[in-house]
Amino acid sequence: MARIAGVTLPNHKHIAVALTAIYGIGHARANEILRKAQIESTTKTKDLSESQVNDIRDIVEKAHRVEGDLRREVLGNIKRLREIQSYRGLRHAKRLPVRGQRTKTNSRTIRGNVRRTMGSGRVKAGAKT
Repeated sequence: MARIAGVTLPNHKHIAVALTAIYGIGHARANEILRKAQIESTTKTKDLSESQVNDIRDIVEKAHRVEGDLRREVLGNIKRLREIQSYRGLRHAKRLPVRGQRTKTNSRTIRGNVRRTMGSGRVKAGAKT
């Protein structure tokens, strides 16, 4: 059982895919790490030797910011944007899309799926007084 950066990697997957279980490592970075460690990307995690796991662990911990450190950095960046009251910071504070997406019809994920039926939220025509 390989444990890297505080994450237990799945045994039954190829190591290139299993490394993506670590926050901050995607497919490209996983392949780069395996190339540096000189390990075949199709090797299953359970078939790795202890020395190979240690090689991967050394590369990940020395060359890349992952897991807790990366999460702290991202949250710090968002906090900084909020404090200086930039446009992006205000969008984060209001829990709206930050990167220019439209909000009239989409963005249900970030705003919450509050629309139950087609007419929900509308005021009835006779109720206006």
